[in-house]
Amino acid sequence: MLTVTSVNVNGLRAAAKKGFLPWLAATAADVVCLQEVRAEPDQLPDELRDPDGWHAYHAPAATKGRAGVSIYSRQAPTAVRVGFGSTEYDASGRYIEVDLPGDGKAAGLTVGSLYLPTGEAETERQTAKYRFMAEFRAHLDALRERVEGGAGGHALVCGDWNIAHQEADLRNWRGNLKSSGFLPEERAWLTDLLDSATGWTDVVRRLHPGVDGPYSWWSYRGKAFDNDTGWRIDYHMATAKLAAAAATAVVERAPTYAARWSDHAPVTVTYTT
Repeated sequence: MLTVTSVNVNGLRAAAKKGFLPWLAATAADVVCLQEVRAEPDQLPDELRDPDGWHAYHAPAATKGRAGVSIYSRQAPTAVRVGFGSTEYDASGRYIEVDLPGDGKAAGLTVGSLYLPTGEAETERQTAKYRFMAEFRAHLDALRERVEGGAGGHALVCGDWNIAHQEADLRNWRGNLKSSGFLPEERAWLTDLLDSATGWTDVVRRLHPGVDGPYSWWSYRGKAFDNDTGWRIDYHMATAKLAAAAATAVVERAPTYAARWSDHAPVTVTYTT
């Protein structure tokens, strides 16, 4: 069994003050992927930079206080890579991946933590988001070919993809038809990625077909959390054989608004690898 959790922490130091550390101490996850860490490693206290029982790897953004991704793994990886070979984006704190070894029975696994840019419709930010998406798609294609070809094994890219794929993935879809995160071009990009020929699978949707949500992000404004007016933008995207081994997928939604330590909730999947 392998359990992987992904969560946008909305500032790791802030999350630690609100309950992230007790959650980390209690989690049964073998791998935890973090996004929007918003800190240099030397700005993190020891319990966040190098927590006991974990091998921790961080990819901060060159722009201080922005973005940043991390991976905690209970097993030592055989390789760690920051970025995906992009001149424009590799220093932006948006992607890190690790290779975890197999155990003789199960094949090795590459796990990535992704924080895809937010974008803003009809602005340069949206154009930059599209540039990122185009480059990252090439990386996803190469990663899939590597693990399913000569290298063998599986691949899993977790994170905040900042795109709601279908109407079932956000409560107020009618009011967001022209909003970044639900634009036709973004949704078509995900549709193409998830085409059966590509070998990538949205694991949570596979295990929760035909339902609204389960949402993973709720605005802090108004009653969005209380009314479950959310977006499902945090994904586990897995190659075919790993996706087929997914047994359970849970969004760890806080019991109350006050108990939240991020505006996102952890998305946890257990795989029977």
